[in-house]
Amino acid sequence: MESEIKCFTSDHVSTEEQSICDKPQDEINSNLDMSLSQAESHKLPIDKTLVSEFKQMKLEKEAQKNWDLFYKRNTTNFFKDRHWTTREFEELKSCRQFESQRLVLLEAGCGVGNCIFPLLEEDRNIFIYACDFSQRAVDFVKQHPLYCPERCKAFRCDLTQDDLRGEVPPASVDVVTLIFVLSAIHPEKMVRSLENIFRVLKPGGCVLFRDYGLNDHAMQRFKAANKLGQNFYVRQDGTRSFFFSKELLAELFEGRGFRSVANDYVFRETVNKKEGLCVQRVFLQSKFTKTHQTETSP
Repeated sequence: MESEIKCFTSDHVSTEEQSICDKPQDEINSNLDMSLSQAESHKLPIDKTLVSEFKQMKLEKEAQKNWDLFYKRNTTNFFKDRHWTTREFEELKSCRQFESQRLVLLEAGCGVGNCIFPLLEEDRNIFIYACDFSQRAVDFVKQHPLYCPERCKAFRCDLTQDDLRGEVPPASVDVVTLIFVLSAIHPEKMVRSLENIFRVLKPGGCVLFRDYGLNDHAMQRFKAANKLGQNFYVRQDGTRSFFFSKELLAELFEGRGFRSVANDYVFRETVNKKEGLCVQRVFLQSKFTKTHQTETSP
């Protein structure tokens, strides 16, 4: 989204990208009670009726088309560049075994490059594989003035069915960033995506994860008619969003051979000064590693 105002006028919420308009609350850990207050609970859809099975099948079939249309409408103007990535994920600087090591990174779900290009600018000794579900998004990445085949390789990939090893050598990646991506995948296919990532990650390599947390403001804004399943919703434009609990996320990763290093809620207060609005955001920020003992995907 182009501005903070849009985060209140569209089903897509861009402020997860905009550290400049997020104010961290006082240090809050995951021991905080995540249950909703009575005042908040009425905002969540109470109708247990889900979107029809026919429409859900149609949404799954047209998922790529809907994301291509999203990028056709918004081009590169929707999200701001993620200059906060190295601040939030110190591992991007500290995970090298030696100072001159060339870090190999996979940005799974790269969009139009809002994460990769700040990283390429900041770190001259990094190579980035960048993939996205939308061919249109990948094309925008390749058109960026900073795109250089010697330092970056962008390609289209459906993480749920296209083998990453067709583009990325097995067990060759030091770090995978999975930022606001897994939530857009159907819950029944999330495991396949993690298995795919597992195969190209080095033993000892890590996945850096950030996505929507349970009871986030965006979740409260959905109407009952948008509900696809538990914690799973569809936006007006046909794109979908899932909201994670840290328990479910740990179960997903650990069930596919990853080890949980960090897995906690991040609380942010997003302020729209022009509209005089202040909303509470809940994200999940985590780190999972591929154990040295495990060489192949489960």
